[in-house]
Amino acid sequence: MEFKDFKLDESGLLPVIVQNYKTKKVLMLGYMNEQAYNDTLETGKVNFYSRSRKTQWLKGESSKNYLNVVSIASDCDNDTLLINANPDGPTCHTGSESCFFNDIVKADKDESAEILFTIQDTINERKEGIKNLEKMPTKYEGSYTQYLLIEGIDKICKKIGEESAETIVAAKNNNKEEIIGEASDLIYHLLVLLNDRDVNIEDIFAKLNSRHK
Repeated sequence: MEFKDFKLDESGLLPVIVQNYKTKKVLMLGYMNEQAYNDTLETGKVNFYSRSRKTQWLKGESSKNYLNVVSIASDCDNDTLLINANPDGPTCHTGSESCFFNDIVKADKDESAEILFTIQDTINERKEGIKNLEKMPTKYEGSYTQYLLIEGIDKICKKIGEESAETIVAAKNNNKEEIIGEASDLIYHLLVLLNDRDVNIEDIFAKLNSRHK
């Protein structure tokens, strides 16, 4: 779609919403002129037009926290873009993941799939931390996740077996809270297993999407 096909605002700019393609969290709102739009399509990295500085800019040019384009969609009126991007780091200049962190009305609880990616990132961090240990401990007293990764696949598989059995028992008992707790334990240990075998949640989502289609 060419830039001339969009309905622009009074300044000749196109509003752009960027969200994390994994978690769907909204990261920022910016504006594009024609050059920024074309450069975004050409480079695969989100470019904007700064209304205050009156100049085009590449997001992440100084911080290296680029927004790598995964998909671009226009709304029903063709006057706003939605970009799904893979961020290389925090999006906000404050160091926050998202520019939208000043809560006015806060949800009682977060029920989004974002927590799966948060846990996956934490497990990755724990794995990196193992490399910094001076020696493998005989009795590890630190992170439970690091303990599992150090012990290896046999220990992880054993825990998955235990958690699976406990989830089955909870289901047979028809206790909803017990099922939620045991299923959560099972999912956590499954994420550790995936990490140990170099499989990402994105790989699972891709397979589920292909089967669903």
